Amino acid sequence: MRSVWDIAGILLIGVAWYDLFQSVVLPRPAVGRVRLSPSVLHALWLGWRAAGRRVTPVRRREAVLGVFAPLAVLVLLALWAAVLVVGYGLVLVGTEGGRLGPALYLSASSLFDIGLVGPGIAGGKVVVAVEAANGLGLIALVVSQLFLLFGAFERREVQVIELDTSAGAPPSGVALMEGCAESGMAGHLAATFAAWRTWAAQVLESHLAFPVLVYFRSSHDNEAWLNSFGAVMDAANLVLTALDGGGPRGEATMFFKLGKHLVDDIGYYFRFRRMRQPGLEKWELGQALERLRAAGYAVRPLDEVWPAFAARRLQYVPLLAHLSRYLAIPPAPWIGDRSYLPHRDGAGA
Repeated sequence: MRSVWDIAGILLIGVAWYDLFQSVVLPRPAVGRVRLSPSVLHALWLGWRAAGRRVTPVRRREAVLGVFAPLAVLVLLALWAAVLVVGYGLVLVGTEGGRLGPALYLSASSLFDIGLVGPGIAGGKVVVAVEAANGLGLIALVVSQLFLLFGAFERREVQVIELDTSAGAPPSGVALMEGCAESGMAGHLAATFAAWRTWAAQVLESHLAFPVLVYFRSSHDNEAWLNSFGAVMDAANLVLTALDGGGPRGEATMFFKLGKHLVDDIGYYFRFRRMRQPGLEKWELGQALERLRAAGYAVRPLDEVWPAFAARRLQYVPLLAHLSRYLAIPPAPWIGDRSYLPHRDGAGA
């Protein structure tokens, strides 16, 4: 009978450390389909989101939803610690005998190096010594993860905040191009694409290695990292399909390719299905082209632009809309969940 306790405990310890390794140590997206922390995060988020959506006004709702990610990090720490405590408690029952309650108490005091009680036999002392080392390792890993998470979050948000000055808040690709043209900063658009190409590479690396970062919301009003990214993707799309010569096509092409890579990988991680709607009506694009023409850009006719522009939007907008709905992010112009908008019947024909 004691061997059953030992086996159950060792399995729990293995599950905890496997999940810790995948979540904290491994500097790349985890490949395992069965993992503890992503499942817990998903379940907690669905409940938190449902409660948060009942809160009004919008600013208060965003504050409530914004608490989730930092709190989730603490919950994961408590979860890993609890699984280790139970696992080593079961091993102690198998090693020393006795009841589960005292074994769990001894396990908890050993994991956190409290040392209030001690085991009675040599085998139990070995288990306690190993668990104490596990406790120190757990704390060290979690502290290092906190530095990694908040460093990645800060780098992500710097570009989001800087985009406000040229694309507005909430941002849009058309406003970004207008701002660059009206301010006489033709090179700023190319620099923006270059900066956001670096941003996309950093987010691709950090948010897939540490998926809890996806749940961290931008801290300023009318800002969301997903909306800002979508706005720059729209600007690159317009440069590549709508401008009749001119524009930083090379920088736009390079950014668009890496941005599509980011969208594809995040969509694959969350297992979103692609939709076949570009999330925009033809008449809306027509209004955007008029704004760009008024800002001084040489723009191609709407009937020529629409097929290519809509085809490119299908490569990123549907998955961004899925993620926006999942994260309950308020929509920005052209980006996010626009399913509630009263589109005109036949307007896009």
